[in-house]
Amino acid sequence: MKRRYEGDTASSRPTKALRPSGVDHISQLSNELLLKILSYFYTLAEDSQLWKAAYFNRFVRPRVARIPGVSSQNLFYSSKLSKWLEDEPLVRAGQQTNWKRQYKLRHNWSRGKCAVSEIEIAEQPSLPGMLVQMGNGVIFTVDSALGLRAWGPRTKGELIARTALKAPDTDGIPTSLAVNGCHSAGEDPSIAVGFNDGSFQIYALKLEDEAEFVLLYSHPPSNGSLCALAFSYPYLLSMTSGNLLSLYIFPPQDNASSLSSPRLLYTLGSHVVGPESSLAIKPTSTGVTASVAYALQGYLCGWTVGIQEMRFSLSGELTESRMATATDGNFAPVSQEVLTPAGVGWHPLYAKPTSISYTHPYLLVTLPDNTLSLYLVTSTSSLSISPGTRLWGHTSSVSGAHVGGRGKAVSVSRKGNELRVWELEGGLQSAKARKRLLSGEISIRIRPEKSTSAADLEISQIGSGLAFALTQRFDDTSVTPGWIGFDEENVVVLEEKGQGSQMLVVYDFAG
Repeated sequence: MKRRYEGDTASSRPTKALRPSGVDHISQLSNELLLKILSYFYTLAEDSQLWKAAYFNRFVRPRVARIPGVSSQNLFYSSKLSKWLEDEPLVRAGQQTNWKRQYKLRHNWSRGKCAVSEIEIAEQPSLPGMLVQMGNGVIFTVDSALGLRAWGPRTKGELIARTALKAPDTDGIPTSLAVNGCHSAGEDPSIAVGFNDGSFQIYALKLEDEAEFVLLYSHPPSNGSLCALAFSYPYLLSMTSGNLLSLYIFPPQDNASSLSSPRLLYTLGSHVVGPESSLAIKPTSTGVTASVAYALQGYLCGWTVGIQEMRFSLSGELTESRMATATDGNFAPVSQEVLTPAGVGWHPLYAKPTSISYTHPYLLVTLPDNTLSLYLVTSTSSLSISPGTRLWGHTSSVSGAHVGGRGKAVSVSRKGNELRVWELEGGLQSAKARKRLLSGEISIRIRPEKSTSAADLEISQIGSGLAFALTQRFDDTSVTPGWIGFDEENVVVLEEKGQGSQMLVVYDFAG
């Protein structure tokens, strides 16, 4: 006998699932009619508004939920009222966005799925080293032997343009490179090249039928070798090897083929900033903020990070200058000596950071113990740096990392065989964020698709194994000098092969 509970009525009991009828109506339709019906489904699957809603629910809403202070009403999709954060340009009025392509692109990023290709940029190593920067969908390289060059990752590594360097000093060697971060749609990208004699030059890449570099301005030598540049027109921030920080502003210019001499706004000397530093320029409606993040050596607290920030008015007047440091347990005392395999000396755990990348508010450093450390910079009425959060995931020494917009960062191991994408938005101080950190959800390893080049097909036909590799005398050993960059579609890493050649390895997520 079935037991009946109080309030259990026929209407409240779940209904039985209907059994499908044994008649297959679909198979009875003609092929022509089936194709006609399926064509409507194909058209529906291509509808941009459906992909727009799917894009918001999959990639934007989780970000909105992680950011403190954002209203919960923005967590539900609405074509006009949704909070799109830094994806606002995709929904700007008049913007025609291929939402299916955008969804596929972000899906590939979230899975670490990409195609990989190599661009050989030098047969021999250059001294003091090849400089690489990426911006506006173009890769820029410069060295004293091959000059300034532009490469197109979307055109399978095609060399777009090239020019010999016109340094004021004939012995000038390029020591720094920066891409204009204030680039509007439709404008030609521009770059700044700094030299070891203190001079710098501004070039524009004219993207017409035959792309070419145009020299816009050449600054005379001064103050010593330029080890770092940050460029956001009309502002240029430079730092010398002697830790002299200078901010310039270019006057308004009507002639697009040249620039007038810039005005020096401010010069600041420092005794604590080392070569591991990151410059940044942030223009605002009321002025500009110039900052430098650096590794700081303390007496008892070991290596930590610091930042100096300078605020200028639109007229170029310095309104505020302030500093902040982070003191935490992520760095060991520099005075402690330990026993290493080579005897008494410095253990890698106590070494200073190998690289620093700063894009407000994220300050990311790489460490020689296979980890990274993330700091959040707060710049309101006061300047402060949060305690560092250690990021685990790499299985070998990390040579470099770059943090960009949306809190996305990419890091690469010294051997170049391990790349990871990090989602750092919102920081990692909350309990929910730390749960994501411990579960490994904030990073994913980039896993390129297997190559199907003619060389790989030939190898698969001839043979494989250790004996075959020894007969071919392959030498695939490579190291990464630490440079890594990325944009919406590509990650680019500079690698040096065992025989001295230099390659740009491009990881394409748009395929």
